[in-house]
Amino acid sequence: MSTKFDIYAEVTNRIIKQLEEGVIPWHKPWKTVCTSFIKAPVDLRKVAFNRITKTAYSALNQMLLSRVGEYASFKQWTGLGGKIRKGAKSEMVVFWKWVDIKIEEEDENGEKKLKIKKVPHLRYYQVFHIEDVEGVKPLTLDQITEPEGKPEPEPVVFDPVKEAEALITHYSEREQIKIGYGGDRAYYSPAFDCIQLPQRFQFGEKSGEFYSTAFHEIAHSTGAKHRLDRLTGDRFGSAGYSKEELVAEISAAGMLNLLGIETPATFTNSAAYVQSWIKALKNDTKMIVVASGKAEKAVQYILHGKEETTTEEGAA
Repeated sequence: MSTKFDIYAEVTNRIIKQLEEGVIPWHKPWKTVCTSFIKAPVDLRKVAFNRITKTAYSALNQMLLSRVGEYASFKQWTGLGGKIRKGAKSEMVVFWKWVDIKIEEEDENGEKKLKIKKVPHLRYYQVFHIEDVEGVKPLTLDQITEPEGKPEPEPVVFDPVKEAEALITHYSEREQIKIGYGGDRAYYSPAFDCIQLPQRFQFGEKSGEFYSTAFHEIAHSTGAKHRLDRLTGDRFGSAGYSKEELVAEISAAGMLNLLGIETPATFTNSAAYVQSWIKALKNDTKMIVVASGKAEKAVQYILHGKEETTTEEGAA
C-alpha cells in the first residue's frame, strides 16, 4: 500500500536540510509586489524565475529551489524545443489554489442552509533548471533586464533610503505607533504598542542592516490584537516564539527586496534562534508554509493596512 504524499512534510524536510547545512533560505529575494511607494523590479539575474513568464518565484519557492536562473515545467521546456538531460532531477514548486467547499450554516431562524466557502489548498508541480535542458539557449541579458539597462548598485553607505524612510513614517503615522531610537536593543512592545530601535549611526555603513532590523520589529507589530492578531505571548526559546521570529524575519527580508536595498541578509537575532527553529520545524511540518503565508500578510499589512488583499501564485 502506497504512502500518501505529504507536501507539508516534503517542504519542511527541504528547509530543515538547508538550515542544518548553515543556509538561511528565507533571505533569498521575495516576489515583487508593486505599491504606491515602491517601484523595485526584481533583478532576474539573482533569483529563480520562470522561463516563460519571466517572473520571480515566491519567497517560499525561492527557499525550495536550489539554483538561481531559469526554471520551467517539462511541458514548457518541451514546447520550447528542449529535451531534459538524462538523469536530471526535477525540483518542486508549490502554490496555493483556492477551492470552493460547501458548508452548512444556520440562519437567524435556525434554518440550515448550504453556503460556499473558499479555502486555500497547497498544490505543487515539478520544474527543471535550464542547466538540465538541452536544445534551449539561456535568455540573454537584455531579455531579462530593463531595456534601458540597470547598473549595478553602488556599495551601500548609510544615507537614508527615501522609500524606506517614507514607508516607516507612513506606517507609524497610520497605525499611531511610536518608534523610538537609541540604546542597544531592538524590540516591539505589545503592552505599550511601541517599537524601539538603535540609532541609525550605530549601524555604520550598513544601512541595509538598519532597515532589516526596523522592518523585523515593524513586522512583529503587525501581529498585535488590533491588527492581524497573531501574537500569542510565547516565551523566548519556545516553538511559538520561534515561529513568530521566523514570520518577522521573512517579512523583513521581503520588505528589503521590495525596496530594492542590496545588502547581505543577516539575522537580527542570535544563532540560537536557528537551532530553535530547526527543533520547531521538526515537530511541525506545516510551520514553514504557514510562517511564509503569515509573513506575506504582514508585508501586505505594512504596505496597505487593513485593505483586504488576496495573493495567490498560480502555476508557472
